[in-house]
Amino acid sequence: MSTLTSRNAPTKDDRSIAAWLLACAAMIFVMVVLGGVTRLTESGLSITEWQPVTGILPPLSDAAWQAEFARYREIPQFRLVHSWMTLADFKTIFLWEWLHRLWGRLIGLAFALPFLWFLLRRRIPSGLTPRLAGILVLGGAQGLLGWVMVKSGLVDRVEVSQYRLVAHLGLAILLYAAILWTALDLLWRQAEPATAPAGLRRAAGSILALIFLTLLAGGFVAGLNAGLTYNTFPLMDGRLVPAGYFQLSPWWLNWFENVAAVQFDHRLLAMATLAAVIAFGVAAAGRRDLPRRARRAIAALLALGLVQVGLGIATLLLVVPIPLAAAHQAGAVLLLTASLAARHAQSAIES
Repeated sequence: MSTLTSRNAPTKDDRSIAAWLLACAAMIFVMVVLGGVTRLTESGLSITEWQPVTGILPPLSDAAWQAEFARYREIPQFRLVHSWMTLADFKTIFLWEWLHRLWGRLIGLAFALPFLWFLLRRRIPSGLTPRLAGILVLGGAQGLLGWVMVKSGLVDRVEVSQYRLVAHLGLAILLYAAILWTALDLLWRQAEPATAPAGLRRAAGSILALIFLTLLAGGFVAGLNAGLTYNTFPLMDGRLVPAGYFQLSPWWLNWFENVAAVQFDHRLLAMATLAAVIAFGVAAAGRRDLPRRARRAIAALLALGLVQVGLGIATLLLVVPIPLAAAHQAGAVLLLTASLAARHAQSAIES
């Protein structure tokens, strides 16, 4: 079996495992977008029970639909927000949440079954099995965290906790990044003749962290519905920094519970990320010793950074239309993908 530390070209097994991992990463990408749509359509609390096995099927009879609707009518969200809903309206939000949960189950199977197959046939490169097993465990934890998130909105709230929402989103992104990085480890093993400058490697890592932080800040925007206010740009109600930024005490709560502060912070992080990406692209443009894959990833990073900021501004100005907001969330993951690829390309050089 080949090893991750080998300087040889990828083997057939390497490419097979990488293809499987890339397929899993693509499924997680879809899952993140589905989760965004579920949040935007306020569908996440429509299924009030966690049934990992029997929940695979939606209600199949009118009586089953009526029972689900009755359970939903018992929670605060229906009584205080959605009391106008008919059974037909409920079916729409239920099916979004059901699709989100079903897709999560399919991701679990798509990862676990091939993992066991590769493992039993001894086709996994030496040293990679613990990493893949760890990803599998985290995937299971992600499903549990999703239910913990839903539970936060079933009794005393009309929505899920923004803290648990961001934790759920963050773990999904970490799983996506771990799977993608592992796939690139298998595909980009061969050492390059050049050496990446240490400064560029550090810059690429910092940008990756900044994108992840901005993405989490966007989760707080979604969790507090902060995009439905201050729908102007670049000013917020005519001010650069909105009034009431520090209205909560202790002061640090504003970053997580104050709508004005949460939206401002996301804006600030987004513009700082774009500035960092542009500066990184300019610095890398003068380097002829970077491998082609690194140059391509950096070019994609620049293009996606500009598109993503444009999507964010348009989403804000148009008061969060669902298709545009979903595209903005997808763009965030694509931007992180390009950043991760740029960082990994430079890691492969020094391996």
